[in-house]
Amino acid sequence: MADDAKAAETGGTNIHPMDQFVVEPLFGDGALHWYTISNATLWFGMAILATTGLLVLAQSGRSLVPTRGQSVAEMIYGFVYKMVEDIVGKDGLAYFPYILAIFMFTLTANVIGLLPMSFTTTSHLAVTGTLAFGLFFIITLIGFMKNGLGYFKLLWVSSAPAILRPILFLIELISYFVRPVSHSIRLMGNMMAGHAVIKVFAGFAGAMGVGAVFPIIGIMAVYGLEMLVTVIQAYVFTILTCVYLKDALHPGH
Repeated sequence: MADDAKAAETGGTNIHPMDQFVVEPLFGDGALHWYTISNATLWFGMAILATTGLLVLAQSGRSLVPTRGQSVAEMIYGFVYKMVEDIVGKDGLAYFPYILAIFMFTLTANVIGLLPMSFTTTSHLAVTGTLAFGLFFIITLIGFMKNGLGYFKLLWVSSAPAILRPILFLIELISYFVRPVSHSIRLMGNMMAGHAVIKVFAGFAGAMGVGAVFPIIGIMAVYGLEMLVTVIQAYVFTILTCVYLKDALHPGH
């Protein structure tokens, strides 16, 4: 509050674009604990409910003339199914429900984060990191279960000169363990950056009053771009999951 008063006295702006990512208790002003119901909890739950509503409730009727919800659900289902089949292969379809759930959650969480006064759960590393590291451990386990020690073929570059193979093995090993880090930070960074830019433009628009034409145009442009980014980032997160799963099922390819 003191900063706001000081900014008002000097005629400057007081924009804090990162405040929108602060996790706060939903009830009261107490300290955050692992069991505290927060704003992140609320919007995380809403993303799950939206996913369930679209994939389960919208399909409950299954009429010959599909409703709008059923049409959207069937389109997404077919899109993800084709993605898994094209990238992973027929044997990857056994994991299709899990991949579909990952795609739908990231997509709905990203889209819900664009609503006014909402909270973008995928802008937090705790969420994207949990998803990415969970996928990493599951896919690694699948790789060893399906191939045994043959899974190390993924890291052994047999086409390289013999003297370089051990060095390349170390490089590939480091690259392999970096996967969940890049997988999670990519989604988090893109979600955070766009929302922060919108907040900055909104701060300038509020400070300029009636003359805030250019900031408002900027908000509209960035918001439109963010609508596209939400879908692209869900797609990228899912397609990388498919690529990693393919490596686990076919490490020699």
